[in-house]
Amino acid sequence: MSRIGKKPIPVPKGVEVKLAGKVVSVKGPLGALSREIPGAIVQLEGETINVLRDDALVNGEAMHGLSRTLIANMVDGVSKGFSKTLVITGTGYKAEAGGRGLLLSLGYSNVVDFELPALVKATVAEKNLKVTLTSIDKEVLGDTTAKIRAVRPIEPYKGKGVAYEGEVVRRKAGKAGAK
Repeated sequence: MSRIGKKPIPVPKGVEVKLAGKVVSVKGPLGALSREIPGAIVQLEGETINVLRDDALVNGEAMHGLSRTLIANMVDGVSKGFSKTLVITGTGYKAEAGGRGLLLSLGYSNVVDFELPALVKATVAEKNLKVTLTSIDKEVLGDTTAKIRAVRPIEPYKGKGVAYEGEVVRRKAGKAGAK
């Protein structure tokens, strides 16, 4: 039995949880999310949510912990929200918030116009070199930050590019023999 799956999920004040078959809907002060949970049995008991293993499914044991984590992330998202920060390094590299997305100047001949999903909001700070993305959906937030980082991943020689805040980049030495 999954150690993570056995833990009950506390429901904070101001968060409303509804169950309709395999669909779990969570509504809170920051927004609302719903998701189908096919691999587990979800029970709402007072101010806690319990996730039980569905032994009728072949992969029920494997889905137990995942289902509990997905529901816990939904509850945390609508009550507190999630955020990730990207740091841009390089001469002339910058980001600007524009319209429904980001305008990224990352050394290419044209500016990259990156459109953000509906649940993600971006703020740009510190001379257009720090981008903070916030969302109530942890999965969409992580996917969006990974796609922005993939536009110009940080390179190990000069350290230029887009990196997560706190990411450690192992630097490499350049050519040593040229005179």
